[in-house]
Amino acid sequence: MPGDTVSVTGWGRTAPTAARLVRPRTYAEAAAAVRGCGNRGGIARGLGRAYGDAAQNAGGTVLDMTGLDHVHAIDADDGTVLCGAGTSLHRLMEVLLPLGWFVPVTPGTRQVTVGGAIGADIHGKNHHVAGSFSRHVLSLELLTADGEVRTVRPGTPLFDATAGGMGLTGVILTATLRLLPVETAYMSVDTERAADLDDLMARLSTGDHRYGYSVAWIDLLARGAATGRAVLTRGDHAPLEALEGTRARRRPLSFRPRRLPAAPSLLPEGLIGRTAVGLFNELWYRKAPRARTGELQRIPAFFHPLDGVPHWNRVYGRAGFLQYQFVVGHGQEEPLRRIVHRVSAHRCPSFLAVLKRFGEADPGWLSFPRPGWTLALDVPSGLPGLGALLDELDEEVAAAGGRVYLAKDSRLRPELLTAMYPRLDEFRALRAELDPAGVFTSDLSRRLNL
Repeated sequence: MPGDTVSVTGWGRTAPTAARLVRPRTYAEAAAAVRGCGNRGGIARGLGRAYGDAAQNAGGTVLDMTGLDHVHAIDADDGTVLCGAGTSLHRLMEVLLPLGWFVPVTPGTRQVTVGGAIGADIHGKNHHVAGSFSRHVLSLELLTADGEVRTVRPGTPLFDATAGGMGLTGVILTATLRLLPVETAYMSVDTERAADLDDLMARLSTGDHRYGYSVAWIDLLARGAATGRAVLTRGDHAPLEALEGTRARRRPLSFRPRRLPAAPSLLPEGLIGRTAVGLFNELWYRKAPRARTGELQRIPAFFHPLDGVPHWNRVYGRAGFLQYQFVVGHGQEEPLRRIVHRVSAHRCPSFLAVLKRFGEADPGWLSFPRPGWTLALDVPSGLPGLGALLDELDEEVAAAGGRVYLAKDSRLRPELLTAMYPRLDEFRALRAELDPAGVFTSDLSRRLNL
């Protein structure tokens, strides 16, 4: 099917490449697009929120799946939904919240598609109790390289290769999801400050079991005794009784995200530097309450505050930014401490740094989460010495038995991948059997030899 050659990049805007972009709206059009990929292959793409090069394909085809965005069926009694892979989590919330249901897992943005959520096996603030997104997928339809549409269910090798497989097993067409029942569109939120990294880790370790959702913003520019100081935010879905005496009681399931003006498209280079981020971090930490309990927050404010700022990724200027996320297991707190101190000593200007605890691992062969600690940080890509620093952090993470998140990666060295993902050889073998001609490929898969 026809398509235009366009520049395609990840959310970090660091390494654009040109590809033929096609937008199928039916199964038949998707199959035709796959057949017409050519020798550079193709890769499915959703709303472009993978930070790195996972949804790019230089010189090949990129399938924009947002045309398959129908909500096909909702079972409001059983709590399931069947939807197209191009359906966004935002759209699901619009449709499902008034019915008393919520998506089982959401990352820091609702502007991701269901297909992308499965391909990256996304996680959220509730991983310690709910696992990652694919744990809640009852079945999916997958268009494979031979043109066949397969129904894929959990517990099968193809499902485990597809969940977290970064779109390399085929094109997800639909998915059936198990939902989470809620009484309101509000969260009951507790907030507290942690004085340093050890204080933060102690609070997370001893208190997370009391909450469904938990995350900590961490100040990676703080040094000395304040290294790793943080604001810890935890909460649960507010019950209906929590809205008594408030205006929200009139429409308890109303979903009304707020939207601010778009971020400027071309801020001067260096504006998001150490001075500006240091000031922001100081103000953010100081304005947070030492301890506050039971605050009511709307779902968008709790889960997706940056979604209210269109194109917020532009604040880093022309050079863009990298987001680096890793996980190390329980018992590997010392490597985590070393990494935090190393980032702090390097003076990385990161104002979107978060620390969380993961629960049990999910079955996807390339799924990122495993039990332990995960730290995500954003840094301007032009920061001097950044490449060498991140290479050193990769070595530290791999030596600790941890891994980096492929959905955010754009620069990992391929020789570290096997240590980080021990089931990589199984993934490669299944992919070779399922797609011997290498129809499904991406800049990420070529760079890492997936």
